[in-house]
Amino acid sequence: LRNDCGLDERGIVNLRAYVADQREASGGLVPTDKQIVVERFRDELGDWRLCILSPFGSRVHAPWAMAIEARLRDQYEIEAQVMWTDDGIALRVPEADEPPPLEWIHIDPDEIEDLVVAELGRSGVFAARFRENAARALLLPRRRPGSRTPLWQMRQRSANLLAVASNYGSFPILLETYRECLRDAFDVPALQEILRDIQTRKIRVSPVDTPLPSPFASGLANAYVASFLYDGDAPMAERRAQALTLDRRLLAELVGSEELRELLDADALASLEDDLQGLSDNRKVSSLDAAHDLLRRIGDLSRSEVEQRSREAELNLAQQLLDARRALPVRIAGQDRLIAIEDAGRYRDALGVSLPVGVPEAFLAYAPDALLQLVRRWARTHGPFQHDEPAQRFGVPVELVDSVLEQLEQTDRVVRGEFRPGGQGLEFCDTEVLRQLRNRSLAALRKQVAAVDEATLARFLPQWQGVGSTTAGLDRAYEAVAQLQGVAIPASVLERDVLSSRVANYSPRLLDDLLAAGEILWVGAGPLGGSDGKVMLFRRDQAALLRNFLPTNVERPDDKEHQRIREMLQRRGACFFTDLRGENDKKSLDALWDLVWAGEVTNDTFAPVRALSATKRAGTGGRAGGRPRPGRLAALGPPTAAGRWSLTHNDDDTEPASKERIATAMASALLERYGVVTRGVVRAEGVVSGFSAVYAAMKAMEEGGRIRRGYFVEGLGGAQFALPGAVERLRSTALQNDDEHAAFVEVLAATDPANPFGNALAWPVRGPQRAAGAFVVIVDGEPVLYLEKGGRTVTDLTVSDEASERRDNRDAQLKLGAQALAKLVDDGRFRRLVLAKYPDDIEAHLVNAGFTTAPKGMTRYGRA
Repeated sequence: LRNDCGLDERGIVNLRAYVADQREASGGLVPTDKQIVVERFRDELGDWRLCILSPFGSRVHAPWAMAIEARLRDQYEIEAQVMWTDDGIALRVPEADEPPPLEWIHIDPDEIEDLVVAELGRSGVFAARFRENAARALLLPRRRPGSRTPLWQMRQRSANLLAVASNYGSFPILLETYRECLRDAFDVPALQEILRDIQTRKIRVSPVDTPLPSPFASGLANAYVASFLYDGDAPMAERRAQALTLDRRLLAELVGSEELRELLDADALASLEDDLQGLSDNRKVSSLDAAHDLLRRIGDLSRSEVEQRSREAELNLAQQLLDARRALPVRIAGQDRLIAIEDAGRYRDALGVSLPVGVPEAFLAYAPDALLQLVRRWARTHGPFQHDEPAQRFGVPVELVDSVLEQLEQTDRVVRGEFRPGGQGLEFCDTEVLRQLRNRSLAALRKQVAAVDEATLARFLPQWQGVGSTTAGLDRAYEAVAQLQGVAIPASVLERDVLSSRVANYSPRLLDDLLAAGEILWVGAGPLGGSDGKVMLFRRDQAALLRNFLPTNVERPDDKEHQRIREMLQRRGACFFTDLRGENDKKSLDALWDLVWAGEVTNDTFAPVRALSATKRAGTGGRAGGRPRPGRLAALGPPTAAGRWSLTHNDDDTEPASKERIATAMASALLERYGVVTRGVVRAEGVVSGFSAVYAAMKAMEEGGRIRRGYFVEGLGGAQFALPGAVERLRSTALQNDDEHAAFVEVLAATDPANPFGNALAWPVRGPQRAAGAFVVIVDGEPVLYLEKGGRTVTDLTVSDEASERRDNRDAQLKLGAQALAKLVDDGRFRRLVLAKYPDDIEAHLVNAGFTTAPKGMTRYGRA
């Protein structure tokens, strides 16, 4: 800070204290280039304030704020007051009971520029800039020279002028004001990139609700009032039609458009230029006639350039052309070149070159517009070029070439614009060449948007679900739970393997805190033996919708004891086990857990589920049902009965939701969890009525522009739906070059939703299942090893014919797989791992990974 920012000691102390106060007020959240903090609080009047804290500056915040304001007005009919500074965006939402949802700030990056252009005319910044431009153009003359005009009067006169000018979309001052705002005041391309990163989750949006504004938000709150002091600069409502009459073509000329430069494919351009110049292998010449046609098509070439376009250098086609008098040696721009004899008069009249003696008169006739013909041929055989390139090639002044290019542009033979990817400045391109370039770029783009392979999906899914996240804390835990809601996961796996892989430094307290705060709810989804069972997590506000849409697969327990507990919880609400005890503690505890696994009863802590899973590890869970013996129950009940028990729902509390609303909620949950939803995903999740139940909801979401439908992953059927951000991230995953990044290695619980095998994708061999306690090792999207429940048997997943065809270095894959198995012990998921049965090919790799040979099998001990 002292060296880079020039702060003294007091400044450093103040800055550190400022950031520390922000962390304390916002729960540790600080805006960075990878995280945007959305702070919500109520002001003195009870209205909601939303502060978007980000470091991207006002040139990004201003257009973003305008787009948010337009969306709230047009889609939600909310007249929100929005203000921006270098530190973020603040908006006030009057008369709202619930905090503003995050969906308000998510704008489609492809729509942002149109939204800003449409909204700009209503803004105060536009009115102010228009007034300044009109004054500079002397359209607002002073009443008396040498005297100042009052500001209010200038604003009034400027408003009247703007009202009239708005009816003429090509009015120069109007266009200049748009250009000045969109390019000088705003940075719309940077905003588009940020919104894309938010869509693909490269930038996180972290919400936080605070009773009072944090130190960072206080600055925005204090600046909020000042921003509306000059509301008079905002034009009248009828000026909204101004954007409709705006001449967009003239605006594009002023602002400049980089669309083609961004859309055209560099590889397609290089390939096309090679074809046009005869440099590609299929265009090279191998005969005298072909070489002569090449000169007539391309124009002058040096000897070396002719040989570059020859299939074999030994042919010496340049000399053959000269010997046959089908080409002439000339000197152009200080270089020796060959021209086709038919072009003799054209080069003489255009460039003044000296021709050799003996050229037939038929080739010496006067050539009108000779330079125009040469430049046009240059354009036909080149990609986008700048005006000085043909001038240098022909050795003529740039001014002459400019005049010729203007003639060609007027006759639509060439077009002017920004075309070459990575280039700078205006360029020219032949219209036919540009058409071919667009077609080739489109073909290249279609290859990119073509369905990715299954390995790409297997790499994408853990990234999408945040596996390996380095973010810790309660907010990250809530995000992970929200993404997992509604999927049944074995309790023994949920915290140890699933949540811990998504939340850095995960501890059980995080889940208990969310439960105690009423943010989430856990629901049983069927027992798995005596000491384990499937559990579903829900956001409490969506639990009723999603739970009604999932299969129970468990009969409703209806014995006398079950009914007694059910009625007591219905009558008294949440109860401790001591309140639920009947005549026999064991019988009551068994009945309580029957209701838990049936999805009827839950708890305000996850401790009983942990205690139940621990009974087997402690060796006390051998009896059927896994319930502790009644003689061991303490006065307050055993650990498996801790906490307060309650019904998961009360039929009298709320009205039944419609089928459409339930289907939409389930579709949204699937899309949030998987990014790309296919028929196999829905089938694997066991959704009632299968894919047809959510198909109509996702189709409606697609028609509303919220999601996309397409063929995104090969082999998974034609009906695939995806979030826009998921599609972009899936394709970027497919475009990653294996040579540019380390091998992608994941060790996932077989039941982890981030594991696509046995779910959306089939296992490559028979035998593996999505069983609790089993693990799968995935290397670069390919399943390599399967560790069965108990950790004693390893199955090689690389032996199928289909997999071996795709894998050239199977040995390297197995090496990484062995290292991944050792990591299971190092991470504490196993105290020791004893592999009694494993493929012979992996033994050496196991030894190198730290396993030792023992009588019971290859053994890896945990670190002491």
